[in-house]
Order: sequence, then structure tokens, then C-alpha cells
Amino acid sequence: AAVGAEAALRPGAPRVWDEAPGNLAFLYRRGDAAAVAAAMARAAAVVSLALDNNRLVAVPLEPRGAIGRHDPGAGFDLLLSGQGVHEMRRQLAGIFGVPEAAMHLAAPDVGGGFGPKNVLYPEYVLVLLAARRLGRPVRWTASRGEDFLSSAQARDNRTRAQLALDRDGRFLALSVETAADMGAYLSGLGPLVPTLAAASAMGGVYAVPAIAVTVRGAFTHTVPVDAYRGAGKPESNYLVERLVDEAARRTGIAPLELRRRNILSTFPHRGALGTDVERGAFAAALDAAALRAGADAFAGRRAEAARRGRLRGLGFACYLETARGQPGEWAGVRFERDGSVALAVGTQSNGQGHETSFAQVAADRLGLPVERFRLVQADTRRVPRGKGHGGARSLHQGGTALVAALAATLDKARAVAALLLQCEVADLRFAAGVFSAPQGSVTLDAVAESFGDPALAASGFGGDRLGATADTALEAVTFPNGCHAAEVEVDPETGRVTLERYTAVDDFGTLVNPLLTEGQVHGGLAQGIGQALFEHTAYDAAGQLLSASLMDYQVPRAADLPSFDTAFLPVPSRSNPLGVKGAGQAGAIAAPATVMNALLDALAPLGVTRIDMPATPARVWRAIRAARPS
Repeated sequence: AAVGAEAALRPGAPRVWDEAPGNLAFLYRRGDAAAVAAAMARAAAVVSLALDNNRLVAVPLEPRGAIGRHDPGAGFDLLLSGQGVHEMRRQLAGIFGVPEAAMHLAAPDVGGGFGPKNVLYPEYVLVLLAARRLGRPVRWTASRGEDFLSSAQARDNRTRAQLALDRDGRFLALSVETAADMGAYLSGLGPLVPTLAAASAMGGVYAVPAIAVTVRGAFTHTVPVDAYRGAGKPESNYLVERLVDEAARRTGIAPLELRRRNILSTFPHRGALGTDVERGAFAAALDAAALRAGADAFAGRRAEAARRGRLRGLGFACYLETARGQPGEWAGVRFERDGSVALAVGTQSNGQGHETSFAQVAADRLGLPVERFRLVQADTRRVPRGKGHGGARSLHQGGTALVAALAATLDKARAVAALLLQCEVADLRFAAGVFSAPQGSVTLDAVAESFGDPALAASGFGGDRLGATADTALEAVTFPNGCHAAEVEVDPETGRVTLERYTAVDDFGTLVNPLLTEGQVHGGLAQGIGQALFEHTAYDAAGQLLSASLMDYQVPRAADLPSFDTAFLPVPSRSNPLGVKGAGQAGAIAAPATVMNALLDALAPLGVTRIDMPATPARVWRAIRAARPS
């Protein structure tokens, strides 16, 4: 079997597909290789690292499942645990040769998605096929083992990277060569992740004048790889931040100081690979993280740990995310007869709390109690189009569409209010759910109730119910960013790593609901820390999945994590009317490098300079013994 990207790409490796000689799925190059080579030649120092970004399983709380129905007169109905029902509807309609209108999909409540649930899996086709043949509903739910064996997996890169610096510690160039494992088949977004997505954030929050990236996608005899929380940005951030700490060791410049010398401070900034970074307070986040993490007093904590026979380390990592997902979105607003207000949005919640945050946006715009609003999502009959969840896009893209639909709703209501008050539209003022004019006032609820009034309908206003829809084509990317700090202790006798403290300072722009935002940070941190210390998808030489259950694949438990110290440093985005930036992926992007930098700081006195994720006790113990055999 061909197992592992680098092994699969070697001459003579077993071939996965006859159509792909050498198991090469694609070759991707980006950047100015000549400029990078010239910078490397004149650099005062060039640091190199070979890094593994370990393969992961998403392990959502809820495995995949689906119920399929077929009515010869009405078509197909699929209830599923997924992330993007409209794109799946399009694909399924093509597979079955029916119009999209004959294919109804719904995902009313989903217990975690993280990216792999964006994929149209064979089981969804099969339950519909079986339902049509049997004339009865057909249900399928994956066991946890089946989810490990068949749901798309994640990450799995082997990277060799070099960073060039001048005599003052300024970054000159970055060279990246990656072998990306695609698995046996190209899953929907699999090739995008290590290429376009990763390149968009390459260089992170630093000024790097020249960057060159080469990615070779490899077919292997393993489960396909697809997008997973962060999708390319965790991989880019990891290699950049590991290189920065390696450069600090080589040059003798303190890690925080080296970051300060190179961090972006003027905006907008066009990166070497063409990304236009809007703005951010990158240096302020670095300073805030150092202060909150107690960096100045760390030496005392390290000495105290040494007296107990423990090694203590402090590590930092900055990060930059490019958040958008698919551009554009649809949203609709409708005042219902029962007094509620329906908010239909084409994005999709998998536990992020959209039913709260979108309601807050609407309540703020319409001046009505937040309890009045009801979210409608992930149902192709009730939401005509949408691009689902992925890329931390919901408030940025879905919120922009919702704001437009709310504004259109108010425009309709304003025209009716002017008729009711016998005034000009320009004379109206709207605040706290009330239209006011010199002649008097009328509430938005009263205006909504007047829709359907025959007299108003005859005047050309009104209609069935008050509401409006909006389609937006927003192309802009938001740039969540921040700086995180981790403090670990290592037992040198067993190799066990304990995460003692974790500090996160993040910029997500305007915060609609800080508590929900903090929850998103916590979830991302748990997954990023899991990658750094626990999670690893292992195959044997024959392509047999060894870590196929939660007895063999360790996800972090509450006892493995400290109480997180989180803080927000919001710099509102100018790319959207809410000023928001995506918050869902930051923790998974920042945590792996943060934790690993802290671990290497702890092991540095023993001479350990290299260790890969996950830093399990066995790996740490072996690294210590290899550095100090005695």
C-alpha cells in the first residue's frame, strides 16, 4: 500500500490510480521563487525545519446520519446531519437526474460539523436509492467506528520550510515545500486546503517580502482528506510560528522581540502572495498576550517547577486567518401572523448559536425584543438558496445578507407608515421599533399588522405579510488575528506534558455576542490543543487504520485542559456592515504552534530541538532520551 504522502510520491511506490503516475494528484506553485532564492543567498541567517502536521479525525459529538424518503409524486426527501444542504441538493439532483425542486434536504439541528460534514457522502445517495426501491423511509446512522473509517479526515502535511533573516533579525524570505496527503480520492475541498487556502495566510502577521510555495498532492491508500476547522490556515500558521521560534534560538533574539521587529504595523498591507490584509492591532495583541500570560514573572515559575523536578516552558504564537468561505449569501425576513419574526439565512449553525446572534442583529435593527425572532435555516424548502457553513463565514456573509434584508423590510414598512400617518416618507424617523412624524407615531408591529389590509393593498402597499429578501455578492475577506500564550510542565521521567496555563488575545472585530464568541474560542482551542498533544490518525504499512475508535484515538477531556484566559481586542472590519470577523476557527489555528513552542521551550535545557505533533508522553520521553542518552 501507499501510505504517507512522501512515501507515496517516491519512485516505485505502489500506484493508487493508473491515471495518476507517481501518485501525484497535483503540483501547485505560487510566489516568486527567484526572489526567495536571491534573499536566501544574501541572508545573514537561514533557519530550516521539517515539520509534520498530523492527520486528524473530526470526531463530532454526533456521527453522520440520514433518513431518506421518496414519494413518486413529490420527489425525494433527505434529513441529514450536514453543513451545506443547498450544494448537496444540487449534486443529488444531478445524480438522480431530477430537477432540484424535486430534491428536499434539511439539517435542522447538527451536533458538530467542523468541515467534514460539508461533503456529499455515498450513504446519503444510498438511503434515497433504497427508499425509492422499497417505497419506505430508510434510516442510516454511522457508528463511531464507521465515522472514523468513512468520514473525511484532515491535515496530514509533510513540510520543509526555510526562513531567511538579515543581521537585524528582519525577515527576508520564506520558502515552503509541502507534500499533502489527499487520501485515495480527491474529496470536495481537499486540494483547496493546502494550496489556495493555506497560501492566503502564508507569512502570518509578519512582513515577509518574498515567499515561494510548492505543494505536491499525493494519492495514498487512506481515507480522503478534506477541510477541517481552519482549513489550511492552521497548517500555514504552524510552520510560520515554529520557524519564528527556531529563528529566535538561532539568532539569540528573544521570541517576543523577534516577533515585534517583524509584525505588520501599516495597513492595508499586500502580502508577498497577493493577500490584501485590511487592518489589525497585531503588535497590541502580542503585548497584551505577554502581559496577561505573566511573561515577566515566568523565570520564577520555571525555577519553582525545577525544584519539583519538572521542566516548565512558555510559548507564544501569533496568527492570521483569512475568513470568508464562499462569497455571497441570501437572507429573508418575514413578520408572521403569530407575532414572531422569521429570519431565514443561507448559512448554517452546527452549534455556534446563530439563533441567538442573528436575532440580536435583527433586534438591534428593528427595535423589537430578541425573543420575537426565530431562525429558519438548513431547509431547502424554506430557504431557497444558501452556501452553508464553512470558513468562519456566517456573521460576515450571512450577517451582511440579513442586514440588507432587514433594511429592505424597513423600507417597505416606512412607506406604509407614511401612508398611515399621512406624511412624507422623508419626514419619518425610526427608533426603538417606532416610526415618528410631526403628526404622530406608529409602531413597527402596527405597520406589520396592516399588511394584508384591503384598503392598503388597493393603495399599492401592503401585501400578504411584511418582509423582504436580499442576495449579496460580498467578496471581501475578514482577517481574524491575535496572539496566544501557553505554559506547560513536563515530567522528564515519563514524558507527560501538562498544560498549566493558556492565554488567548483575539481580534474578531465587532462582537455581537461576547459569550458565544468566547465559546467558539474555547472549542477551537480544545481542538488545536488536541492536535498538539493527543490526536493522531495512524495507519500501518498495509493501509489499515489503527486508530479507529476512541480507545485508540485520544481527544482532550476537560481534565486535560486548564481554564482558558481569553480577552478580545476588537478592531472592527470595514469589509461588512456589522464590522465582524470570523471567530470559529481561531483557536484551532493558533493553539498547535503555541503549545508546541511552549513544549520546546521547556525541553530546550535538555537539548531537545525537534519534536512533532502530537507530543504524546512516549514521543517526549524518547526525545529526552535521544538528547540526553545518559
